[in-house]
Order: sequence, then structure tokens, then C-alpha cells
Amino acid sequence: MAIPFVKGDVMVRADAQRNRAKVLETAIEAFAAEGLAVPVHEIARRAGVGTGTVSRHFPTKESLFQAIVSARVERLVSEARALATDRAPADAFFAFFAVMAAEGALDRGLADALVGAGFDIDAAADATGYDLNGHFDRLLRAAQEAGAVRPDVDFADVKALLAGCLARERDAADPAARERLVAVVRAGLHPPGGPGEGGSATTTTGAENR
Repeated sequence: MAIPFVKGDVMVRADAQRNRAKVLETAIEAFAAEGLAVPVHEIARRAGVGTGTVSRHFPTKESLFQAIVSARVERLVSEARALATDRAPADAFFAFFAVMAAEGALDRGLADALVGAGFDIDAAADATGYDLNGHFDRLLRAAQEAGAVRPDVDFADVKALLAGCLARERDAADPAARERLVAVVRAGLHPPGGPGEGGSATTTTGAENR
């Protein structure tokens, strides 16, 4: 009598895992293409499951997006750490700004999260241990200490500039426009008549060329 029960239990768990994977895959596509405004019931419809199924795996929309964004944030934090180690402060900061602009252009849900629209990325950082904004801010402050970025600029200013770059590509990716805007940001943040930036002006990364 116990064997059918165990088999049935295994089948239920397998179905639950398949449904969870289906919801995640659908949500990734929906958020990337349309941003965080896509409602949960629409994600459920596209995944071919009920809203109750989505809620069992992800009690809130924020928990669903957190499951998606955590891997991306982990990769971006790794990129920030590598740049801080391998590049001069100015190059590290501006290269990472370009990476963030490129990643946001490819994924509207991530773009929304980066500018704080509909998702608290700082709260997600507390939950996952990947403090994306903290690493970005440290790159900014290191560039300022090196005399490569205006000292009166704060992290809120940088996020506003990033939001402007992301807004430029809201309807369609435009790498040429992104490159121009990043160059404008770099020129605007560099102190007039300040010391050299202590590194190559090249900030191209793999993400920028996508």
C-alpha cells in the first residue's frame, strides 16, 4: 500500500517542479520583453497554469522577480569585483556603467529594477547577499578619490544618468545610441581640467557589444 503512495507523491513533486520551471521561463521572457508591469495572472495564462499555481511557488510578484533577478545580479556583482581588481578606478567605474546600460537595454525587467521601478533591488540584495548598488557606489567613490569623477556627484545622480541611458532604448535596443550616451556621461562626470583618469579610455566590454 505504501508504494503507490510514494510513487504518487514523487509524481506530484515532479509536476510541481515542472510547473515552477514553466512559470520561471515564462516570467523571464515576459519581464525581459515588457518590463515588470506584466501582471501575475498574465504570466500564469502564458505558462498554461492557474494563478494559484504561481502563488504556491511565488507568493508575491516580488518573490517571482527576485528568483529571476538574483542570478543576473550575482553575475553583475562578479563583473564589478573583477573590474575593481583589474582596472584603474576611472576605467572600472565607466566600464561598469556601460555594462549596466547594456544589460538593462537587453532586459526591460532588469532595467526597471536598476532604476527602482516596481522592484526594490536593495531589498533583493539583502536577501541574496549580492549588493549590486553597493558595489556600483564603491566604484564611483574610488573613481572620485582618483580625481576622475566630479566630487559633487553622488550615487543618486549616477542612477539618474543610468535611467536616462536606459530610457533611450526603451522601445528598441540601439547600441550606437547607447555608446554615444555613455560617452556623454563620461565627459560630463569628468572634472573639468582635472587630472588624467589613470587608464585607457576604452570601456568596451562583452555586454556593450551585444
